Amino acid sequence: MIAAAVIPAAGSGVRCGSALPKQFVALDGKPVLVMSIAPFLAVREISIVIAAVPGDRRETAAAMLAAFFSPEERQRIVVIAGGPTRQESVRAGLSALPAETEVVLVHDAARPFVTPAIIERCLEGARQRGAAIAAVPVRDTLKMAGPDRDVQQTVDRAGLWQAQTPQAARTGLLRRAYDLADRDGFSGTDEASLLEHAGIPVAIVEGSELNFKITRPDDLVLASGLMREETIITIGHGFDAHRFTEGRPLILGGVTVPYRLGLAGHSDADVLTHAFIDALLGAMGQGDIGRHFPDTDGRYKNISSLELLRQVMRIAAKGRMSLINVDMTLICQQPKLASFMEPMRNSLAAACSVSRDAVNIKATTTEQMGFTGRGEGVAAHAVVLLRRPRGDDRKE
Repeated sequence: MIAAAVIPAAGSGVRCGSALPKQFVALDGKPVLVMSIAPFLAVREISIVIAAVPGDRRETAAAMLAAFFSPEERQRIVVIAGGPTRQESVRAGLSALPAETEVVLVHDAARPFVTPAIIERCLEGARQRGAAIAAVPVRDTLKMAGPDRDVQQTVDRAGLWQAQTPQAARTGLLRRAYDLADRDGFSGTDEASLLEHAGIPVAIVEGSELNFKITRPDDLVLASGLMREETIITIGHGFDAHRFTEGRPLILGGVTVPYRLGLAGHSDADVLTHAFIDALLGAMGQGDIGRHFPDTDGRYKNISSLELLRQVMRIAAKGRMSLINVDMTLICQQPKLASFMEPMRNSLAAACSVSRDAVNIKATTTEQMGFTGRGEGVAAHAVVLLRRPRGDDRKE
């Protein structure tokens, strides 16, 4: 079954009390919108994710998503301008769906803790019943209050459920519900209410208490605490050194530095990127660069080290590990590298699909001491921090 997701993210989020709309607020370094999109990309049936963002933030949102997702993932993300209401944003997302889409899921951008398991239950519910929503049973005693907030009645919570998202439906059914709402001037609070208005049954599938919506300032505090509770941080150190040789370009951090000498090596001998790779592999507990890309393998002859870095980042992604930051030091007497620091930073950040703020590069000399001081070669150190979810097999 071919499915798609629509993420309405055009709201201002004023109740959250942050300077930015809540969908762009970062939790432990990762924007809420990025966290909300990522689980959908992990579900095989979902061919495309459409993010409907404020029109004046469309380019900013696209750049943000490009920094956090791999090129393959970015091919499945489309950023469009949303409308002034959730209903209009979802309508815009429906208009952007590929013609072959059989099931569409709508998910709040401000629910960053949705899991692939919840998404798959919604998909299965829509497959079997036509439409389904994630929800959790109401646990607390409910009180009905009057205008003065005096308790008037205790509401029986038996059979009551708290609606969440995703909310999934066969595409034709959801379009029918939206068309009828347009004709009737009906405004619903979610897709289920529009489907109900159209007389279309909606099944309930199990959601999760963790799949809460960030609405008020306290929700941000809870979400930040949950991120810290559920995240394991690992550290890795990398070191590499290459000697100078004639007849090769000098490539550092994926940038060609004009100089009379290059570095000797089986690949392009990018010593900075090699140190970075070793640090990443160390943080993952995956050995070193020689184990993964041996110099006895002809496939890696003169290969760009940025391509090796991208391969290592794919290994990290498979292990649900993401880069928090990297700090690197180049040790080189000559040539002078100050003017090349920012291009290197940009190159490595792009290869890792992270913000450039996550990449720091320094350069120093050894005051003419040792092999680098004598101009015989270049060395590099790198230290990285990676994060991964605590309990990788968490289903809820």
